[in-house]
Amino acid sequence: MQTTAYKAFKFRLYPNTEQRVLLAKTFGCVRFIYNHMLSDKIEHYEKTGKMLRCWPSQYKEQFPWLREVDSLALVGAYNSLESAYRNFFRDKSIGFPKYKSKHNGRQSYTTNQVNGNIALNQEKLKLPKLGRVKIRQHRMIPEGWRLKSVTVTHAPSGRYFASLLYEYDAEIIPVEPGAIIGLDFSMSELYVDSNGENPAYPRPYRMAQERLAKGQRKLARMKRGGSNYRKQKEKVARLHEHIASQRKDFLHKQSRQIANACDAVCIEDLNMKGMAQALHFGKSVSDNGWGAFTWMLGYKLVDQGKYLVKISRWFPSSKACSACGAVKNEMPLSERIYRCSCGATIDRDLNAAINIRDAGARLLTDTITNRGTHGDSLLNILPLGGSSQEAPTSYTFRC
Repeated sequence: MQTTAYKAFKFRLYPNTEQRVLLAKTFGCVRFIYNHMLSDKIEHYEKTGKMLRCWPSQYKEQFPWLREVDSLALVGAYNSLESAYRNFFRDKSIGFPKYKSKHNGRQSYTTNQVNGNIALNQEKLKLPKLGRVKIRQHRMIPEGWRLKSVTVTHAPSGRYFASLLYEYDAEIIPVEPGAIIGLDFSMSELYVDSNGENPAYPRPYRMAQERLAKGQRKLARMKRGGSNYRKQKEKVARLHEHIASQRKDFLHKQSRQIANACDAVCIEDLNMKGMAQALHFGKSVSDNGWGAFTWMLGYKLVDQGKYLVKISRWFPSSKACSACGAVKNEMPLSERIYRCSCGATIDRDLNAAINIRDAGARLLTDTITNRGTHGDSLLNILPLGGSSQEAPTSYTFRC
C-alpha cells in the first residue's frame, strides 16, 4: 500500500553568539505574538460573544520589532494557537489555551519550508534570518525525502536542537503474522515476554537519584537570579536531560529489536497515570517509560507492515491460568507465583504474558478474517467488541 508518511530527525545545533541573540529574540517574539493574540481573542469574545480572527501581520505596524525575526515563526505561533482552540472545543477536558511564560526553561519555535528558505548540507543548517548554523548531523537523510518544517528548541540545559520534519512516500506491505509475542508490564524489568525473557531495564533515574538530589539541594540553597543559581540550574537540567537520553536510547534499541524479530506484538492497554497514583509507584512507573516504549514499538511495527495488538486493561491476564484457562477471584500483587488447581505452577508475569499473547493472537486472526489483510482500516486503531456504553475489550494498531 502506497501512503504518505512523515518522520522527524533531531540534531544538535551550535549557533554562534549573534545567532544565539537572534534566537532569543525569535523565542520572545513568538511567545509575545501568541499571548497577544490569545488576549485579544478572549477580550473580543467577552465583548461580542464571537470568535476573533487575527493574524501576526496585523501586529507588525504597532510592534515594528516583530519584523526582525522570521515571519514564518510567527505564523507557527498562530497555527499553534488555532490548534489549541480546536482541541479545546473538540474536548473540553483538554483545557483552555494558556499563556506562554518567559520563565519556562524550554523555548521553541517552528518555521516552514518555503521556496528553499531551509536547507541542510555540509554539516550546516540554513534557517531564515539566522543563515547557516553549525549542526551535528549524526545520520543521513534518505534521498527523495522532502523537508517540510524545522522546530528549533532551546532546552533547559542550555543546548540547542533542531527537529527536521520530512515527508516521504512509503509503501507498506502487510505481513502474515507468524511470530507473535506477548509483553506483560513489569515494574522492575519494563516487561516480561511470553518466552520468559526480560530486558534487564537499567533504571536510569534510580541510578542517578542520589546525584540528582544532591544537585537539587545545592540549587535550593542558592539565591534566585544570581549567576551561580543559573549555572547550578543548568547542571541539574543537564543531569535530567542525561537521564532522559539514557531512557530513550534503551527504549529505542529494545523496541527496534522486537519490531525486527516479531510480526505481531500483544500488550495490555494500561492506565499508567492511574497506576502510578493508586499504587504509589510513581517513580518506578515514570522511570520505566512504558508509554513511550509502546509508542515507539507501534510506529516501528507499522513501518514494516506488522501489528501492535492492545488488549483491554480489564482482561484477567494475571488471574487466568495459561494452561487450563481457570480464573482466580483474587490475585494480590505480593503473590509472584501462579498456582492453579490443575497443577500448573508458573511465574506470575510469565503467565500473564502468555495469556496476553494468546488473546492478542485470537483478536488479530478475527480482525484479518473479518476485514481482510488490505482495507480501509489500514493505519487506524480498530475498536473491537463492547458496546457504546462500555469500553471496548481490545483493539489493534494495524499497519
